[in-house]
Amino acid sequence: MNKYTFRCVAAGILVGIFLKFFIIDIVHVSGTSMLPTIKNGETLIVNKLSYGLDMPFGSSLITQWKEPKVDDIVVFMKDNNMVVKRVSAVAGTKLEYSTISGYNLIINTKRIALTAEQYYRMKNSTVVPENTVFVTGDNQEVSIDSRSYGFVQTRNILGKVFFK
Repeated sequence: MNKYTFRCVAAGILVGIFLKFFIIDIVHVSGTSMLPTIKNGETLIVNKLSYGLDMPFGSSLITQWKEPKVDDIVVFMKDNNMVVKRVSAVAGTKLEYSTISGYNLIINTKRIALTAEQYYRMKNSTVVPENTVFVTGDNQEVSIDSRSYGFVQTRNILGKVFFK
């Protein structure tokens, strides 16, 4: 291998590493919590620059320049696993609760079913706190999401899904 070929290969590897750590990521979905939008086994491409600059080998942003919006499909770390969920509410959104026809959370007229345990744990939260979002899976019957583990810090969102 001559010097030119070696330099081209080395440059390509460095560019690839830079892209992986700072620009895009590839996520393989395991589970059915985002059905029907995202299927088990699908591969997603995540824009890591959507909300800020990600810390390599970390689970937070170095700097943040944009907040997630309702209906964004985001990727974040939870218990050392990459999690894919939809943003259902952003900071400042009013949360209402109902016990008519079961336990429910109401966000902007959208009804989200809760278990009794989730209802009693959440019912005192009347607004999504600053610098957080409320996320849910599209397949809410099986999804483990903010109803179970609470609000997600926006600084912990690694990126936005932009291609599947």
